[in-house]
Amino acid sequence: MKKAIMYGAGNIGRGFIGKTFSDSEFEVCFIDVNNNIVKKLNEDREYPVKIVFNDMQREEIVKNVRAVNGLEIEKIAEEITSADIMATAVGVNVIPKIVKPICYALKKRFKLNTRPLNIIICENLIDADQYLRRLIENEMGAEYKPILDKKLGLIEASIGRMVPVMTEDMQEGNILKVWVEPYEELPVDKEAFIGKIPDLKGLVPYSPFSFYIKRKLYIHNMGHALCAYLGWAKGYTYIYECIADKKIRAVAYEAMKETAKALTVEYKIPMKTLTDHIDDLLNRFANKVLADTVARVGRDPLRKIEYNDRLIGAAVYCEKQGIEPHNIIHGIVAALRYNNKQDESSIKMQAMIKEMGICDFLFSHCGLKKETALYQEITALLQL
Repeated sequence: MKKAIMYGAGNIGRGFIGKTFSDSEFEVCFIDVNNNIVKKLNEDREYPVKIVFNDMQREEIVKNVRAVNGLEIEKIAEEITSADIMATAVGVNVIPKIVKPICYALKKRFKLNTRPLNIIICENLIDADQYLRRLIENEMGAEYKPILDKKLGLIEASIGRMVPVMTEDMQEGNILKVWVEPYEELPVDKEAFIGKIPDLKGLVPYSPFSFYIKRKLYIHNMGHALCAYLGWAKGYTYIYECIADKKIRAVAYEAMKETAKALTVEYKIPMKTLTDHIDDLLNRFANKVLADTVARVGRDPLRKIEYNDRLIGAAVYCEKQGIEPHNIIHGIVAALRYNNKQDESSIKMQAMIKEMGICDFLFSHCGLKKETALYQEITALLQL
């Protein structure tokens, strides 16, 4: 049986990518530092995934799985040396911590194995492939660069499947259980693979992949965040409550459509294709069973209103393509007013705004120059 390495046994690792590998007839070896998860995977050699959408629920069993502790570098190297494919889903902040064991394994692999290794990077980071390659090249040294160029494929992926934060009640006595929505497409950068593209269920190889990156960040992530911040202002707890509010849903739809128009200008994608995607996303946001909260989706507003992130980034992108982002701006204003006392980032943001004033905050933190139309429209709305 072909072998896949899944670096990260969290909700995305188990609920999406690991399941994709297993459904595609790969044996899946997870690598994780959570001893309880590793032990349970090795005991059961399978785990349940509950697929939920409002009144629809079904459970599927993911088989042919096992695990290695992320601190056991020799075992990690042994597994990666003989792997057919690999993926990461560890979180952006953890990526630097897994570089040493990956590089140690690659050195062994290159001595024993002539096959290339493709790593699908399932992290919420633009240019994740360039970031990881830079870390690997720095760790391994200049002498390995020629072989890395020939034998290591680093593939960006767009992770659209929504997975809730699992509670003990949702786990139903099994720490491995994950709830997911039915959506299971996995868009990846077609041009980044070395050798044959693997036959994986739901895989969507695409070029130019920048389209999918922008669609995910500036339609999906932007729309999700906009719903959360507008919903917070109305006192909602769950995202599905925000979607049920006709005014919020209308603003979200129009904001997402503004990005869709910009994508159509740059990539010549039919508008109908993108508006169908928006309709699907809004229906998925309304999934009550996922119980996704406003606080989770709105978490860390300081990062989410940075210049290149989902809100201001989407507005700037629209303006570059000649599209006026009026509805996206309403989301930016709501984000700037987000004042959640349970969110450290929100507390810090409000303190910064109070100390320096909104004008300087927009310039210094958000990167907006005072003479731009975007800056002027945001400040005008904040004064209402």
